[in-house]
Amino acid sequence: MKQLTKVESIVYLLGGITMVAGAGLYAFLLIQPIACWLMLVGAILFALMQSRQRYLGTVLAIRRLHKIMSLAGWGFILAGIFMVEDAYHFLRPIFTGSLDGYSSYVSIFHHNWVILLLISAVIEMYTTHRISYELKRESSSTNT
Repeated sequence: MKQLTKVESIVYLLGGITMVAGAGLYAFLLIQPIACWLMLVGAILFALMQSRQRYLGTVLAIRRLHKIMSLAGWGFILAGIFMVEDAYHFLRPIFTGSLDGYSSYVSIFHHNWVILLLISAVIEMYTTHRISYELKRESSSTNT
């Protein structure tokens, strides 16, 4: 894996911490109008820095896992967007023309950021551990 520079590593870490802090504050109903933006900015920073880490080898499994990991990054960003929508209701006027439209709005956006965040976190954990395992296996096979 291509290593990040020191600045990129710091941005990556700050993005992850900001994302977790924003999600935690929002979930515990603390400063929700600010926490949703923290989550979104953290998710964007985290996903961008994660996409800067490239795999330069030839193992197909690691390449596939890295693509799946980028899908988790998009899931984090989408969860942040849904969280902002849940806090500010920017799109509600578009949907609330009728009772059926309001029902659709609620079923699409109301607290569904949690599901996106959970799915993305599980994918992220799985791919992180599998990539680590595959990299160890690759390095041990080239050394012997």
